[in-house]
Amino acid sequence: MAFIDRDSGPGGLPQDPILPEEVIPVGLPELPIEPNVFEFDDGSAIVGEYTEEIEATIQVPFDGNLAEVIDDNELGRISSDLVGEIQDDLSSREDWEDTYKQGLEFLGMKTEERSEPFEGSSGVIHPLLAESVTQFQAQAYRELLPANGPVRTQVIGGQTAQLVKQAERVKDYMNYMITYEMEEYDPELDQMLFYLPVVGSTFKKVYRDPLKQRAVSSFIHAEDLIVPYGTPDLASSPRITHRITMDSNEVRKLQLTGFYKDIDLPSDTVSDSDLSEVKESINDIQGVHPSGTSTELTLYEIHTSLDLEGFEDIGVDGEPTGLKLPYIVTILEDSD
Repeated sequence: MAFIDRDSGPGGLPQDPILPEEVIPVGLPELPIEPNVFEFDDGSAIVGEYTEEIEATIQVPFDGNLAEVIDDNELGRISSDLVGEIQDDLSSREDWEDTYKQGLEFLGMKTEERSEPFEGSSGVIHPLLAESVTQFQAQAYRELLPANGPVRTQVIGGQTAQLVKQAERVKDYMNYMITYEMEEYDPELDQMLFYLPVVGSTFKKVYRDPLKQRAVSSFIHAEDLIVPYGTPDLASSPRITHRITMDSNEVRKLQLTGFYKDIDLPSDTVSDSDLSEVKESINDIQGVHPSGTSTELTLYEIHTSLDLEGFEDIGVDGEPTGLKLPYIVTILEDSD
């Protein structure tokens, strides 16, 4: 291995060197530079003629917002295709949503007026299911969030004193983040454990919030996570959609940080007619309903694979392979 100082002269040797007689300086040939190879900071490269698409790709970082450089017509096509696929996914699980809604009603947390089998008959449901759910929630919460924190570490393979201490530092730091910094972790976990025995599946989403500048752990209701019919598991799903309800001012903050594209936001408010039947049932149980002054917007955050023009996967021959690459696409409902 040779180390060449940046101030070295021709041939990679210092200027005016004093060399032993047996050392013969040998010039190192310069490697040819390919004019059509464009390298990136992460080590990847694009081979081909310099085009506007390559220029846009070079200007956008790996985690940048591609919506700022992709043509509006192309964005409209992508949005239209994905929204159509999401509607198909929602249609394929209508029976599941009906079952979910009935399960929420059988919790017995709300009485209703009945006219059958006779006028004024009791509309009270025995809270047996609610009691079972509450017992599961309490026991699971105690196991998953003990007083000294939920994180445990284990050194796999050979153990040394240094590795054990490092594992302890990781455990202490993660427990500190969860129990002190991530204020939403405790209530979100508690809420998730209530719905888990009723629905059968609940989800946690852990990500770095660009506004809070820290990791966030949020609970996602099962009805807000949309996958195609027949998906065996999330790891092999061709598309995972998170339906997000967010205040318009929070969306605007993310636009100003560059996280979302700066577009005009709709001024329509959320009403009961805009909610799914499952969401209406949850609101009835909680005793809350959207007000006329609500400014919440609905976004679809879609984790899918796309073959985008100008951002194609390039093979060893310098030609696009046609392979779809993973992207996160966020679409604002009822926006152009």
